Amino acid sequence: MTTLRITAGGYQFLAQTHPDAPHTVAAFLALLPYRQKLIHVRWSGEGCWVPLDEYQLIKDDQPIGFENHTSHPSVGDILFYPGPYSETEILVAYGSCCFASKMGQLAGNHFLTVVQGQENLRALGVKTLWEGAQEILFERA
Repeated sequence: MTTLRITAGGYQFLAQTHPDAPHTVAAFLALLPYRQKLIHVRWSGEGCWVPLDEYQLIKDDQPIGFENHTSHPSVGDILFYPGPYSETEILVAYGSCCFASKMGQLAGNHFLTVVQGQENLRALGVKTLWEGAQEILFERA
């Protein structure tokens, strides 16, 4: 497992890669350091997301498909949704979550788990809800 540092909204977290999502992990690690905007979810409950529009993670010249996917992430689970029913995205769960979009329930690849700083996830989620988009940076720890 690889440990990543995630910095967002004035908080820092450590997350470990998930061994059951090897293709998603490998493709995401190739992007590091990765900087984007984090916004609050609209349909999924207590979570924040990074909208990626039509972007696809690629491994061995092939788009990443589903692996270790779930619709019900736990607090601290980070999912990558590869499409195609909604835009690709990264979802960060900070509370009760049922991953969904305007198209209905979705499943995303659980590829990272926050292992340090989980106690600040709710504060980040509330800050994002009330103050708007926050910068987020994923980098190797």
